[in-house]
Amino acid sequence: MPYMDKRWTIKDADDKELVDKLSKSLNINKVLTRLLISRGIEDFDTAKKFFRPSLDSLHDPFLMLNMDKAIDRINSALANEDNILVYGDYDVDGTTSVALVYSYFKKYIDDNNLKSEIDFYIPDRYDEGYGISFKGIDYAKERNQSLIIALDCGIKSVDKIEYANSKNIDFIICDHHTPGDTVPDAVAVLDPKQEDCNYPYKELSGCGVGFKLLQGFNDFNKIEFDTLIPYMDLVAISIAADIVMVDGENRILAYFGLKKLNTDPRPGIEWILDYSNIKRQKTKSPEGLVFDRELSISDIVFTIAPRINAAGRMDTGKRSVELLICTRMDLAKDIAENINKYNIERRKLDTETTEDAINIIKGNKVLLNAKSTVVYSANWHKGVLGIVASRLTESFYRPTIVLALVDGIYTGSARSVKGFDVYEAINSCSHLLDSFGGHKYAAGLSFKESQIDEFIRLFEKYVSENISELSLRPEITIDSYLNIEDITGKFYNVLRQFAPFGPGNMSPVFISDGLVDTGYAKEVGKNHLKIQVCYPENRMTSFNGIGFGLADKLPIIKTKLPFEIAYAINENVWKDRVSLQFMIKDIRISEH
Repeated sequence: MPYMDKRWTIKDADDKELVDKLSKSLNINKVLTRLLISRGIEDFDTAKKFFRPSLDSLHDPFLMLNMDKAIDRINSALANEDNILVYGDYDVDGTTSVALVYSYFKKYIDDNNLKSEIDFYIPDRYDEGYGISFKGIDYAKERNQSLIIALDCGIKSVDKIEYANSKNIDFIICDHHTPGDTVPDAVAVLDPKQEDCNYPYKELSGCGVGFKLLQGFNDFNKIEFDTLIPYMDLVAISIAADIVMVDGENRILAYFGLKKLNTDPRPGIEWILDYSNIKRQKTKSPEGLVFDRELSISDIVFTIAPRINAAGRMDTGKRSVELLICTRMDLAKDIAENINKYNIERRKLDTETTEDAINIIKGNKVLLNAKSTVVYSANWHKGVLGIVASRLTESFYRPTIVLALVDGIYTGSARSVKGFDVYEAINSCSHLLDSFGGHKYAAGLSFKESQIDEFIRLFEKYVSENISELSLRPEITIDSYLNIEDITGKFYNVLRQFAPFGPGNMSPVFISDGLVDTGYAKEVGKNHLKIQVCYPENRMTSFNGIGFGLADKLPIIKTKLPFEIAYAINENVWKDRVSLQFMIKDIRISEH
């Protein structure tokens, strides 16, 4: 993989007077105070809410446009013994949404001896494609299901809803994507991004919108909120996997969802973890299970989510829903074992396709010198194109499209770099495309085989004319300078309370300069760097760090010149010993 010098962007200094005042009122280090201020937290009460998230701070679900209509239709369906179909996309956000809404109403129907029957449906990735399908509506009609609750999709399915209306099937749409010019003629459309929706928080995941539907149902029917807590882990998984903002209401939902994952994980998640490299020892306490290792948003993104996604990529997303709704450990083990096999197959395809694509790029001077990357093959599996596009973007840091040819049609995924809108770049070629959709940093598209050369030419032309040189260099955004002597147990205990981390509340990155090697720096594993550093004037206080893929920075350290490090801080657990360490982002010779 090529290595590129990263640009370091250090956030501007804050109002010194405000920093001093807030630091005194909270009795914390000024660096931590600056982190709070950069997140819009400028007084004691707001800081208290940030550090102690509360379910009481969740917004009233009836502030969301059409919530009253949605709840009326569900209550009517249950009263009139209508059959209900819960419909969702095949990715993690979609399958967690379906597991959430289906399992909640299944239990409600069973507990109250109601006559309505409830079912769920996940479209086939390859046969039906993304979102609501005619086939799914026909499925509902055949089974006399007169109400479909669509989750994480549907906001642009105008023609599909018309078709459902002609079949006397009602739709409640729960989506979080940006609406088109026309909103579908459904019984109720819940989407905080609708122009006339006054819901205070706009960044919910699809599963988050589904959760608000259940919250609205509970509120209207005077059911205790606590009945929703067992499902909050699904919302946290969706927030992490869909890479939505982890601020405001999402941060509260993620916080309590992680709490559920870390005290009472559902059988399917326990087995997913068992088949992964995350091993947790558990003991029982009065509050429930206690694990020696807490799961984080990163664990969801890199361990749980890819395995849930694997079923939809390699077989069907139905398997993921079955895993998430399963209440028996023995049955969950069988499903998880199959999903693990899909994941192993997915990883093999992902690795092979990535290596194949890198070889294509390296062997093509035109591609190497271009501002964009478009690679394609008839031999690639459509289920891994998005993953491969992400890996290529990380490696070559350019807007990237990866395409597979099936039956004369190129279908693929696009990923972008910070500051560049790949959706608009694709839109500039829309006259060549059969279909496309997405957003600024990720998109999907398809077009006829005959259009490939012209598409590549026009896409590269748009990118080269519109992308800045800065956008072609990876950026490290640094929150603050930090003296390594200030990294104490108390400092880290406050820092960890900034979690859960994600977009809008990223794990803080610090810079320490004027450091020297204590003599222990070395390459470990495959191209990783392990160091121990200190200040020249105080060699008694040292700090350990690990930099994955950064072994090529060893010569900088060996110059014996003072250097500076950009890093995050985490805990390193080795046997029974826990210590703090740098997670190194980059190293360069000190500028001061």
